[in-house]
Amino acid sequence: MANLIENKKIRLDYEIVETYEAGIELLGLEVKSIRANQGSLLGSHVLIRGGEAFLMNADIPAYQKNNTPESYNPLRNRKLLLHKADTQKILNVSEKKGSGGKGKGLTIVPVSMYSKNGKIKVEIAIVKGKKKHDKRQALKKRENDRQISREFAL
Repeated sequence: MANLIENKKIRLDYEIVETYEAGIELLGLEVKSIRANQGSLLGSHVLIRGGEAFLMNADIPAYQKNNTPESYNPLRNRKLLLHKADTQKILNVSEKKGSGGKGKGLTIVPVSMYSKNGKIKVEIAIVKGKKKHDKRQALKKRENDRQISREFAL
């Protein structure tokens, strides 16, 4: 399982509640571009409409700019391939508002794109946004862990 594209800011900006694996509908030039580690998931999100999931705002440039059709849009919406049960489960968790506060403030975002058995897969997660002080705390903890590991390495 080779990690091709990763959204590195997810773990800093959000707290991950649940993760899922989904296939993705791509054009041939997009597959080649992703396998060449080109593209960005920064600022992208998943939207569920009519029982289908779509990846919105993911930037996947053309593999060869000179051979690309003029109508190609690198930010186009791409359909995610999920089982109906998974789609329904994601929808229930992300939109459930009320008892327990579960569902309030939750978003669905792509975490990474990777290759599995020759197919491109997307890891999507239901996440909850972190507050500013939570982000500072996470950065402080990470810096302390690095410092401790450096001292043990010496």
